[in-house]
Amino acid sequence: MIKSKIKKGMSDREIDEYVDYALSEMTLKEKIDIMSGNHFFILLLKDRKFGVRAYPGGGVKRLGIPPFLFTDGPRGVMMPGSTCFPVSMARGASWDIKLEEEVGEVIGKEARAHGGNLFGGVCVNLLRHPAWGRAQETYGEDPFHLGEFGAALIRGVQKHNVMATVKHYIANSIEHSRFKVDVQLDERTLREVYLPHFKRCIEEDCATVMSAYNKVRGEYCGHNAPLLRDILKGEWGFEGFVHSDWMYGVHDTIGGVMGGLDVEMPRAKYYGRKLEKAVKQGKVPLKLIEDSAKRIIRTVLRFTTKEDSQNYNPTLIGCDEHVLLARKVAENSMVLLKNQGKILPFTFKEVDTLAVIGPLADLKNTGDHGSSHVRQNNIVTPLHGLENRFGDKVKIIHNDGSDLEVAQQIAQSVDAVVLMVGYTYKDEGEYIPHISKGLGDRINLGLRENEIKLINAVSKVNQKCVVVLIGGSAILMEEWRTRVPAILMVWYSGMEGGNALADIIFGVINPSGKLPLTIPTDPAHLPFFDIYVDEIEYGYYHGYTLMEKERRESAFPFGFGLSYTEYRYKNIRVESTEEKISVSVEISNIGAITGEEIVQLYVGFENSSVDRPLKLLRGFKRVALKPKETKTVSIDVKKKDFAWYNPDNRAWEVESIEYTIYIGASSKNEDLLSTKITF
Repeated sequence: MIKSKIKKGMSDREIDEYVDYALSEMTLKEKIDIMSGNHFFILLLKDRKFGVRAYPGGGVKRLGIPPFLFTDGPRGVMMPGSTCFPVSMARGASWDIKLEEEVGEVIGKEARAHGGNLFGGVCVNLLRHPAWGRAQETYGEDPFHLGEFGAALIRGVQKHNVMATVKHYIANSIEHSRFKVDVQLDERTLREVYLPHFKRCIEEDCATVMSAYNKVRGEYCGHNAPLLRDILKGEWGFEGFVHSDWMYGVHDTIGGVMGGLDVEMPRAKYYGRKLEKAVKQGKVPLKLIEDSAKRIIRTVLRFTTKEDSQNYNPTLIGCDEHVLLARKVAENSMVLLKNQGKILPFTFKEVDTLAVIGPLADLKNTGDHGSSHVRQNNIVTPLHGLENRFGDKVKIIHNDGSDLEVAQQIAQSVDAVVLMVGYTYKDEGEYIPHISKGLGDRINLGLRENEIKLINAVSKVNQKCVVVLIGGSAILMEEWRTRVPAILMVWYSGMEGGNALADIIFGVINPSGKLPLTIPTDPAHLPFFDIYVDEIEYGYYHGYTLMEKERRESAFPFGFGLSYTEYRYKNIRVESTEEKISVSVEISNIGAITGEEIVQLYVGFENSSVDRPLKLLRGFKRVALKPKETKTVSIDVKKKDFAWYNPDNRAWEVESIEYTIYIGASSKNEDLLSTKITF
């Protein structure tokens, strides 16, 4: 007689006891049936549209085991009416971990209100090259930064008893060839560059992992035993379940199970009957089926039997409180790249007439229309945001910029110009064969020729001109950036992006975002990238580590971003204990307005006996400062985070050498204070 039944508030012991009981009662078919999504095509035909419901998988009705109910992300719950946040890359530019956890909480609440219990939107794939079509879905180029943001989103989502999925495990950094490309990388690159952020998410108790489409070292990620069984489930002790990416994530019945894939999504193409037959023929050990079934049931029960902290009424979906948070996130994410002559913020004394020019000025443009698309109608465009803020106070003239002569005449007639240029989902995003209108990845890293001509034409006749860039990753701007006084990167800024932009431009909000990536001056300074490639090697260096290794100057460095005020750093101090170092610095707001600064800590490895980056990000903090206010900011770094992976010993090692500790406003050495420490 089983001692526990499925009920709210079950302890881990009770859950484990019930899982053992359930496995003893289940047939082989039932055990295999929970290893896949179900009813996907039936529901798709019924809805005639993807993503309007949570898609089921697993579950054993006769034993009362509920299914998992999948919905996607990551800029909000995919289902209609959900709050549409700025894309992950924008949120990465906020460097605001607390805010990202709040975003996760909203997503968790809205997933529950929609009827879902599994959120597949924690994307932490590393931005290796800015041409990657789904760059907007991740947080940036640095593994440490990625891991902290992924962990924050997981904490928020899972507070509301929604299982979070971290994806795409691993090395998914090309879109067009993602279904076939074989990624080669050495062991140090794997361990130090492409795995740490996933490990950080597992440490945060992430419920599930989604395997990537691509191959790593000759084997598909969904079949990859070294990645799934040895590292994820073995070394890291992951106890949740692994599910495939959708439609094309599994290629072989036996290979998938033997490789460590627990669930095939969104339906049983290679699992189901084929898997049952393979077990009966002795080609797949029953113990592997039972291990997967145990992981699935235990994970689902961990979340579905927890007591809820609140009711999840449908009125939560896209409610005013959540929309306000989307606006705050947009405000914190926008990065002021240039402000020559401090022409921003505009003031009512100087600006009575404003031209808003460009093809994106009045476009509802929140990013990709693939699996991250949030179906939200109440999107504030840049033009509407400016109109909402100022009404009749400022005369706003809108023009799409298609006729250069007309645009130039308008620009000449007004006090100031906002030029809206950049990308849409047609330029970058998810590549879905036979459906996508574009290639997914970007071919051109700069703006279109007509937009460059527009910028040059307008900036000639109006010196109070700000170029606002919309996009999901780095945009090269060498053809025009020296000709304009102000540049603002706003990314795909969500449903409230227009209102946030107006607040930034007119100084209601002081910009505080900083780049989570490097913007180079030349595409040749980036790693090799080919969207049609069948095999590619991912090297140890990319982003700011590559720029510093090759001693190249970037257009805008990793961690860079301006403010309407100024900050001064002084008095760096380091204290060391057995487990960590604590680095403190005094930071002062020496300007006239309140602002928030992002303090960044890097560790330098100049004295290493092995090849290592010149420095790596190892901590950051956001701090608010009033005018003339000084605060002491302290950041801790665990000594284990100084380690490198020794492939000969298959172990992480911390060298006994002198390290340089940097702290300051960006990755650029001129923006950093430094000191030395030996241990």
